[in-house]
Amino acid sequence: MIAEEPPPAIFFMVNHEMTQSDRSVALSSNNQPRIVALIPARSGSKRVIDKNIRPLAGHPLIAYSIAAALQSGVFADVIVSTDSAHYADIARHYGAEIPFMRPAAIAGDTSPDIAWIDDTLKRLADSGRHYDGFSILRPTSPFRLPQTIRRAWEAFAKQTGVDSLRAVEKCSQHPGKMWVIRGQRMMPLLPLGPPEQPWHSSQYPSLPEVYVQNASLEMAWTRVVLEEHTIAGNVVMPFLTEGYEGFDVNSRYDWQLAEILVQQSEARLPDIDKAPYESEAR
Repeated sequence: MIAEEPPPAIFFMVNHEMTQSDRSVALSSNNQPRIVALIPARSGSKRVIDKNIRPLAGHPLIAYSIAAALQSGVFADVIVSTDSAHYADIARHYGAEIPFMRPAAIAGDTSPDIAWIDDTLKRLADSGRHYDGFSILRPTSPFRLPQTIRRAWEAFAKQTGVDSLRAVEKCSQHPGKMWVIRGQRMMPLLPLGPPEQPWHSSQYPSLPEVYVQNASLEMAWTRVVLEEHTIAGNVVMPFLTEGYEGFDVNSRYDWQLAEILVQQSEARLPDIDKAPYESEAR
């Protein structure tokens, strides 16, 4: 028998200037589901060195996810999971909590999300901190705004019978036009459509709409992790991101584009009310 998620919640704004403790008390006293923001920020990125703390518009990249989480009013706590003391120091400067460091065994570039999320939720529970749900907010989505998170939470909280929510956007490269190469031959990834008009030979507008997940955000009930050992469960609802909300910064090209979008005011970053982080070593 699958346990039921907490009852849908009416959105409740929490002042982002509250302390982590004050937010927890405020949410609990209003009978709201206790939701924790989990921001993964391991060190050791290979494509872009230290991408999670690389400066963008005067602040390290991770600062924007922390600011968006705090200002959204959705979360009882905002926690960064990292294996780096330097990253932890930066995260604390911008208002996040690091209750413990991520073990090296689950901080590799091939470590699955379920490993660190399961470890984090269990360690928090062992210390008496229990949550009804969680949201993964990856630092590489700097244009995810507080209102993006609120919009997602409102949609997720209204649904019954769902395990999780995942951000998606309409794909620009349709899988119906993708191929698998075997030596000197290739075959369609999706050999669908009538023989006289296969998908790979059809115009994009005539193909079924297909959506691709982006790194903007994920939400799920905690039971999905603790009871089923998965971060998504079996029933997943979509959250359609708008504009650059789902933009993911992972390569040098992405960085250059992100800087241009900010400089030309084509994309908006969350507001940050903290002075830029300065290492004591400087």
